[in-house]
Amino acid sequence: MAVHTPDVLQEIIDDFHDLAEEQRLELLLEFSDNLPEPPQRYAGHEAEMEQVVECQTPLFLALEYSDDDDPEVTVIISAPPEAPTTRGFAGVLIEGLSGKHASTILSVPDDIPNKLGLTNALTPLRLRGMTALLGRIKRNISEHLS
Repeated sequence: MAVHTPDVLQEIIDDFHDLAEEQRLELLLEFSDNLPEPPQRYAGHEAEMEQVVECQTPLFLALEYSDDDDPEVTVIISAPPEAPTTRGFAGVLIEGLSGKHASTILSVPDDIPNKLGLTNALTPLRLRGMTALLGRIKRNISEHLS
């Protein structure tokens, strides 16, 4: 499958690269502040969501699909307020991917944390967790489509 970054996600990546390296973490924290709360139906029901165990933080994921051959995917992520970098990356993924078609999300490059220019600002463990979150989203979509 060809690798492709959707326009919205590419704009976010460009926004990160337009900043000096030390300001990128601040932008990530803005995404943290803007992470939407999961819909009410998930409140207190994290057991119905998939836990991303590779993350140091208790992070939960749910995907909802339209009824098309190439369904639109709604990305829902629950991350605690005391984990701002994780919440920030979740916010980037929700803004950049939610509402996109499954085939579009599956074509997103796996190294989005690197593309955001955060490799010097975050620990390798945090970067692995971020990469794992995107990987879980893609795996969930692949399983849904098969």
